[in-house]
Amino acid sequence: MSFATTRTHFFVCSQGAFRIGRFWTSDEYGPYIYHFAANGSLIQTIQPPAAILPMINGTLNFTYPGFEGLTLDFAKRILYAVLQSGTVQDGAGQVTRLFAYDLTNAAAGTIPLVGEWVLLLPVISNGKVEATSEIHLVSDGVFLCLSRDGNGHGGSGTKFKYKQADLFSIVNATDIHGTRFDSPAFPVAPGGVLDPAITPVTYVGFVNYVNATDLARFGLHTGDPDDNTLPDSKWESLALAPVGDPRAPDDYFLFTASDNDFLTTQGVSLGVPYDAGEDVDNQFMVFRVTLPGAAHTVALTLGL
Repeated sequence: MSFATTRTHFFVCSQGAFRIGRFWTSDEYGPYIYHFAANGSLIQTIQPPAAILPMINGTLNFTYPGFEGLTLDFAKRILYAVLQSGTVQDGAGQVTRLFAYDLTNAAAGTIPLVGEWVLLLPVISNGKVEATSEIHLVSDGVFLCLSRDGNGHGGSGTKFKYKQADLFSIVNATDIHGTRFDSPAFPVAPGGVLDPAITPVTYVGFVNYVNATDLARFGLHTGDPDDNTLPDSKWESLALAPVGDPRAPDDYFLFTASDNDFLTTQGVSLGVPYDAGEDVDNQFMVFRVTLPGAAHTVALTLGL
């Protein structure tokens, strides 16, 4: 990537194709969004509202988390980005934010923020927040959201708590862009309690990745042993494609894949061999789901 930076490390993830040879990508430690050319040169940068810039003692501090999910509405040319979890000032957990940027005049250097909503992430029985690792536009105002724990092969344990592709809608949520909540002085959830003036997005559970009965059909399992038939810990992608069944026109294949973090006992990085202590394969899953109203968005996303 050919651009100047004073940061010694630069992490990007979550990309959304915009046109052939160019792409948008978000910084999971930023949070910023970058537009790159085919040769890797930086074209544009989108800086978020001051309310979510990571400040420590008045200085920008690029620490986790940032924009972990990114998706593009090809019809409206709107780019959506979501923080992996809430900022410190918003309670550092369940209360996170979704942002929308209009790319219509991006070529002229104008990329306004046109929408901003509060999303309440899933919380499991022990009070732990399950952060999001990806979002994907389904239809106008409706999104898939991959929220998960860190357990699984290559992770911190074998007992799964939550790994799901859920759904959320912004249709009836409060749009807070351009309001006082874009200022660091007015968090949306001081002390982790959502401001009563804000209606969050509607969030519902949808696809469970770690249903023991479903996994067993394909030779996978939950719980011990920690081996390559245990689902991976880090699932970080979503994609939809039509099933093509005339008897079920609203059915789609939901594709999802894991990130193995290059965990291998026989790796090579920058020409230097390394042993990460375990071998973790990338894994892929495909679900058949019913999503009425998704046809137009799916067709545009796939270029059909």
